[in-house]
Amino acid sequence: MSARVEMTFMDHLGELRTRLVKAGVAVVVASIGAFFFHEWILELLSRPFEEAVDEGRLAVFRPTEAFSLVMRISLFGGVVLASPILLYQLWRFVSPALSKREKRWVVPLMALLTVLFAGGVVLGYWALSRGLEFLLTFGGDNLEPIIGAGNYLGFAMRFILAFGIAFEFPVFLFAAGAAGVVSSARLRQGRRWAVLIIMVSAALITPSGDPLTLMLLSVPLYAMYELTILAIRFILKK
Repeated sequence: MSARVEMTFMDHLGELRTRLVKAGVAVVVASIGAFFFHEWILELLSRPFEEAVDEGRLAVFRPTEAFSLVMRISLFGGVVLASPILLYQLWRFVSPALSKREKRWVVPLMALLTVLFAGGVVLGYWALSRGLEFLLTFGGDNLEPIIGAGNYLGFAMRFILAFGIAFEFPVFLFAAGAAGVVSSARLRQGRRWAVLIIMVSAALITPSGDPLTLMLLSVPLYAMYELTILAIRFILKK
């Protein structure tokens, strides 16, 4: 009898708690490590803003805001650093529900998830400058951007993480193909819907309205959609 049949609902809850605790510990430890580099992370995140407004500076409006921002930056760095461990814990949680045939894809998929997340973060950071340039110059010379550090850094971190998370979708699509939920034929038939969903999702992630920034996300996502179709067809034979 397989492990997925033997495990009860309470067993699953216990396993979920274990994985969440380990993931939380990984984020805390990584965040502590990131704290020692918070000045470098802050400089890195601030650079797109400074370039967009000609060496402008971010402002804090409360005595405690700088401390709060350092904690948030450290947490952001911790999530990025701990992402491989978070993905591994995700695998350990779902692995009891996988068959022996499905488990053979876990290691390459986890490695690909990590690589795609890192690639999405890098592209998101690069695209951030383009989005800011459009947003902060939209009002012309009549509006001078004096941006609170909390507002900007919150926006920047969400923007970058959104790119990283969005780049994970082809792996979950391939996993769905491995589990028999979708096939390459069904995905080919759904190309029009895929284009629509990708464009809408990219527009929500990149609120600048800049067509170039929109394309920077939507084009790679659609390319990965097509590559996933080929992978399901020729690797999974489905």
